[in-house]
Amino acid sequence: MSLIEPKIDKLLDEVDNDRFLLCAVASHRAHDINDMLRGQRDRALQLDTAVEIARASNKKPLSIAFKEVAAEDVSFDPETIDVTKH
Repeated sequence: MSLIEPKIDKLLDEVDNDRFLLCAVASHRAHDINDMLRGQRDRALQLDTAVEIARASNKKPLSIAFKEVAAEDVSFDPETIDVTKH
């Protein structure tokens, strides 16, 4: 029994059942999310306390990326595997 959301079947459906492509798409998007969160964190440190920042960023970038893939919010070019955000 799997407790992971979104389900792997849904994720694989979005990338033509290619688990290696899923890894590439999700890792690329997670990297972008991580860069964005790092930038947000640096700006937020000037304004908020560390506790408030930790509460706001309690999700891991890869989890966010997988949810975006499942929700079809992330697209890619199968020729170049160029991941873009809608």
